[in-house]
Amino acid sequence: MRGVYIVANDKVQENAIALMASLRLYDPTVPVYLIPFNDDYHTVAKRLGALYQVKVFPDMPLLESLTQKIGEIFPRDFLALPNKMRKLAAWFGPLNEFLYIDTDILFFTPVTETLSYLDQSDFIWCDYHYKRGLEDVFSNVVPEQNIFAPETLNDVFNSGLWGSRKSALSLEKLYEVLAECAAHREYFDFSSGTTDQPIMNYLVMSAIPKRLNIVKVNPGEPGSWGGSTHFEQRGHVLFDGERPLRYLHWAGTPMRSGGPYRDLWEYYRYLDDPQGKKAKTAADIKRAKPSDVGPLGSQLKHQLKRFLKGVVSNK
Repeated sequence: MRGVYIVANDKVQENAIALMASLRLYDPTVPVYLIPFNDDYHTVAKRLGALYQVKVFPDMPLLESLTQKIGEIFPRDFLALPNKMRKLAAWFGPLNEFLYIDTDILFFTPVTETLSYLDQSDFIWCDYHYKRGLEDVFSNVVPEQNIFAPETLNDVFNSGLWGSRKSALSLEKLYEVLAECAAHREYFDFSSGTTDQPIMNYLVMSAIPKRLNIVKVNPGEPGSWGGSTHFEQRGHVLFDGERPLRYLHWAGTPMRSGGPYRDLWEYYRYLDDPQGKKAKTAADIKRAKPSDVGPLGSQLKHQLKRFLKGVVSNK
């Protein structure tokens, strides 16, 4: 069975809804499982279940055991939040072949098309991170000490979107490689605040030899980074020149009002949840301060106060 895993809790509910709206628009029936980031996931699980038939990861004891083991392997000054690595549970869930997707992503194509590349490989991804060299993945120690061959280092990837098959990694191998990582923190580049990405890259390069980057086998594959300013919106899809994007990943780019492609995110967030849009609008109005209403609003408010004062005086 092929499907999708996401990691979320109630804090990222808005992003998770937007992501799922985009997925379901193009793939109404693909199975999707929510891996809880922590214990605060019940609200988002209920919303995603009702709107998009998302199921909660069924093996919670495994998830708790995995998190505990990772916390034992890594010192807290190396990996402060073991929960950041919960996406690794994807290899041990109910899906035989899967795509893992961060919640700061929108899809503009059926995810089953991306999953189909697993016919050719045991691990897939689709980004141009390799053009940036080893930034946000490995330090210079790795090439200097020939930890990996140069052609292997050309397979660095962003850990927000990737796919694999259940048979590609055993739990024993996972813990073995993570222990190697914990013993060699000098291998990794955490300078930009990345967490799981360097460790994910080391894990995959060490344990899964059959890998495939879709952008290298699909000529003309468009970009995907939310920080790119040249994408053109047509309808509710972004284009890179004449090529529609497979997906858009904000990847550290601010996801806030006025941020890049925010209008597009708003469209998908409320596509299947119009009541959520009404609730947001009402909340925004309630939170508005006098300074938010502009000069005209302030003037009207002042006039209203004078009118009411006059009414009281004439009584």
